[in-house]
Amino acid sequence: MQVQDTDLKLLRIFETIVRCGGFAAAQPMLNIGASSISEYMSQLETRLGLRLCERGRAGFRLTDEGAELHAAAQRLLGAVDTFQMEAGTLRNQLSGVLRFGMIEATLTDKYSPLPTAIREFGQMAPDVRLHVQIDTPGSMEQHVLDGRLHLAVGPFPAQIPGLDYLPLYREEQGLYCASTHPLYERASGRVPLSVLSKQRLAARAYLGSQELKLLHMTEAAASVDNVEGRAMLILSGNYVGFLPPHYAQPWVDSGLLARIDPEHYVTHLDFQIITRKGAESARVVQAFSNQLRAAARKVSRTARSSK
Repeated sequence: MQVQDTDLKLLRIFETIVRCGGFAAAQPMLNIGASSISEYMSQLETRLGLRLCERGRAGFRLTDEGAELHAAAQRLLGAVDTFQMEAGTLRNQLSGVLRFGMIEATLTDKYSPLPTAIREFGQMAPDVRLHVQIDTPGSMEQHVLDGRLHLAVGPFPAQIPGLDYLPLYREEQGLYCASTHPLYERASGRVPLSVLSKQRLAARAYLGSQELKLLHMTEAAASVDNVEGRAMLILSGNYVGFLPPHYAQPWVDSGLLARIDPEHYVTHLDFQIITRKGAESARVVQAFSNQLRAAARKVSRTARSSK
């Protein structure tokens, strides 16, 4: 298949539909009606000779071929976006689409440089459109490797070949239990490892072994990739688990959570910027990476001075 301009338009519509989870949810993003979206999808399926998705009363679902094409389309569109950014650079202009990945539940962290960096980058490069993807660390690494993302920010404890890792900032992690958990009443005091090691841990899938070692446990009772899922398990009263204090604070204030022995059970996540190794980064990507690091330094100085 020889890719033409109309194909790129159809693939962008398809990518938006998948990202939004269906035709109806994609309408506001695409600013077109359901009948037009359906017609565009029919055109793409006819062009490819494939059935890409099931749609109807049962809901939206990708076929196996649709899932494979979606991954290929993301790689292609990422390459097109990179080309557009590099072409803009030749005109001494920061423009194009920057595909950026990050993990969830960072907004309430006063040490996170992301809001500051995005604000200042937007003022510096108003012609650049940010495409933000919220994902797990492992998925972001894969998507930077295959070109679906230009760069990503998150904790990446097991560095993999093919990526460059730049330190950005550190996030504190505390151990928590719910008000219905047996440890709640004694959480603020000393809780020995002999007691903790008998509790049920809701671990982070990408850091489970480190948490188990820290708490002298042999296995986790539950494993979850995202912060919200882990908080839900902890709030059930059946588990203990690590959360960022900035995220847990509202539940602590309302009495639903307590931090367990904060003097002894504290750890950190080191956030990094990842880009593909050996790839000549477009000036837009370099500019955003530089803005992230500058914002991290600025936010850190502000936070220290406010103590």
